[in-house]
Amino acid sequence: MRNDAVNRSDLPQPRWARGPVRPLRFPQYRVLALALSLGLIAAGMWLIALVWLVIEIGGGPAQLSLVAVGPALGIVLTSLAGGVLADRVPQRKILISVFAVKAVMVVVATTLAWTDRIEFWHLALIGLAVGMADGFEYPAYSALLPSIVPAGDLLAANGIEGMIRPAFMQGLGPVFAGAAIASYSPTAALALVAILEAVTAAFLFRLRPTPLRRDLSADLELHPLRAATTDLADGFRYMVRTPWLLATLLFGSTITFVLMGPIEVLIPFAIKEIPGGGAGDHALVLAAFGVGGALGSLAMASWSLPRRYLTTMMVMWGLGAVPLVAVGMTGSIAVMVVAVFIVGVLFSAPTVIWGTLLQRRVPAHLLGRVSSLDFFVSLVFMPLSMAVAGPIALAVGLVPTFVLAGTLPIVAAVITIVVARMRRDEIENPLDVPADPTLPHR
Repeated sequence: MRNDAVNRSDLPQPRWARGPVRPLRFPQYRVLALALSLGLIAAGMWLIALVWLVIEIGGGPAQLSLVAVGPALGIVLTSLAGGVLADRVPQRKILISVFAVKAVMVVVATTLAWTDRIEFWHLALIGLAVGMADGFEYPAYSALLPSIVPAGDLLAANGIEGMIRPAFMQGLGPVFAGAAIASYSPTAALALVAILEAVTAAFLFRLRPTPLRRDLSADLELHPLRAATTDLADGFRYMVRTPWLLATLLFGSTITFVLMGPIEVLIPFAIKEIPGGGAGDHALVLAAFGVGGALGSLAMASWSLPRRYLTTMMVMWGLGAVPLVAVGMTGSIAVMVVAVFIVGVLFSAPTVIWGTLLQRRVPAHLLGRVSSLDFFVSLVFMPLSMAVAGPIALAVGLVPTFVLAGTLPIVAAVITIVVARMRRDEIENPLDVPADPTLPHR
């Protein structure tokens, strides 16, 4: 019997390994999921520890902005290169290197803080290095997943990621960091982050090496820089020549620009206008968004991929913005919580479809680059949206701004479906078929 037969998706499975957690029946995926969970907790702790360390050494908003821009800038600088690398180097090696580098950087920050030699520019540079490492993580993870999970279980695997990302990065991580800071200091929280990053790298060593799903023999005579440049250009050409992909990325950049500013920047001001509204209410609203996202991802992971997967994805994203109209117009925190919860559900559920769609329709040798393009587009428009949200609200008013944010995505979704001929495309390229159980999955 072949060794991979034990991983065939048509064999009897334990009762617990069904529904949305069915990918966990594969040992390799369990290792990857555990490593991802630890890494997300570390990322959430890092964000909180960084803020309070800046405050502890006497920093204010200007210094915090200087330190905070480093990780974001680092990700933007390396995300496209991360996609190229993920299609040329075994993704396991990339992920191990990412977490090892982050562990070293956090150890440096911890040591400097412990010896009272930390300065703002130290934190800015260390944050930049951590962000640059993060830019290589997502493309490598996205390209690795189809190598260890059967195609029929990718939707569930992406749903698990969509569930644990907000729960661990925005939930457990900040809670653990807050406890460490309250009991000891921000430096102690940083030390825990370094330990978690190192443990994550160690867990990733337990993944069995998986071969690249790409033949690189034709590139042996090319200069590495030329080969990388050609790879990046090939990724852009594939995006431009693939209507469903180009249209979805353009739509994604549009809704990122339209929505992230109102959600991140304007919701606190909407809360402030409600009598008695304050920081506690803001935390409650953000928690509702995170819980909605986790439940939406879990629900999508429990179902099969829709036959009309492109249309379903676009309609959910378009309708998902509508509750923001209520956020701008309501005078009730309870209504705002419910509205933002619905936004979280309707945005995270189709994101699970999107991740699965990339992994099943993009050619294996291009998946890292296409994933990095998706990541890059989201990152580029997010800070721009936050920068213009305030001025727009001042110019037209808070309520009209939320109305525009809630309605423009619907129009954009309809235009995208029609122009890209998505309804015909999804019928001509069905994905609601069982995966081939004879394919090896480690």
